[in-house]
Amino acid sequence: MASGDKCPVDHASPPPADKCPVDHGSMHSGAAEQCPVDHTARSSWTSLFSSKNDKAAPPHPQPAASSSALPRLPVDREVSSIPRTDGENWVYPSQAQFFAAMERKNHNPHAPDMKVIVPIHNAVNERAWAEVMRWEAGQGGDACGGVKLVSFKGKSKELTPRARWKTMLGYTPPFDRHDWVVDRCGTRVRYVIDFYTGRSAANNNPSFYLDVRPALDSWEGVRLRAEKFVSNWVGDLWSSSSPSPSSKPAS
Repeated sequence: MASGDKCPVDHASPPPADKCPVDHGSMHSGAAEQCPVDHTARSSWTSLFSSKNDKAAPPHPQPAASSSALPRLPVDREVSSIPRTDGENWVYPSQAQFFAAMERKNHNPHAPDMKVIVPIHNAVNERAWAEVMRWEAGQGGDACGGVKLVSFKGKSKELTPRARWKTMLGYTPPFDRHDWVVDRCGTRVRYVIDFYTGRSAANNNPSFYLDVRPALDSWEGVRLRAEKFVSNWVGDLWSSSSPSPSSKPAS
């Protein structure tokens, strides 16, 4: 495959504009359909949405299908709201690309699931970017056209210290983890994102919780976390000590 189709991390030249923002490491660094969930996590995504009959039988790895044997799935792709450093936006994979990537890795995907998995997968990553922007609000990124996403790295098998601590307390571990590196006018900050899933009480559909925060591996990350901590505590203390607007002083 041509070098222009390679993944956007640790390469000398910038990646093309139609790639999704993730580094899949050694799993499949040259695939054009890479996206913000690594191949291991994609298997977890399919398990969330597969039919009950599919879940009842244990999955058996299947031989990778040839391109002619793959089901005909939509090839249209959604442009994300996540800006790249070259002025373009990252682009999510199509249903066909998502399915083909999983098929190559013998993750036993089911074509009908793609129409549900892919839109939700995209929406969850949009939410992740919105959470990053909440941290970046007021930090000066507007001075140079806004914060840009430089790279992703999927680390679904590596628990963060916070996730490990929550797991020890009895919480379900996250089904995925990403490290996202953003550029703010020349300052780069790594964000850590733990993806958790549950079931909504209303319709038993999966619900998602994202724990997004700057990594504590740089002074900028430490500063952002410290300011957030102080802001939360000072705000809580001020609210608890301030009289209610409806309250009246004792006569």
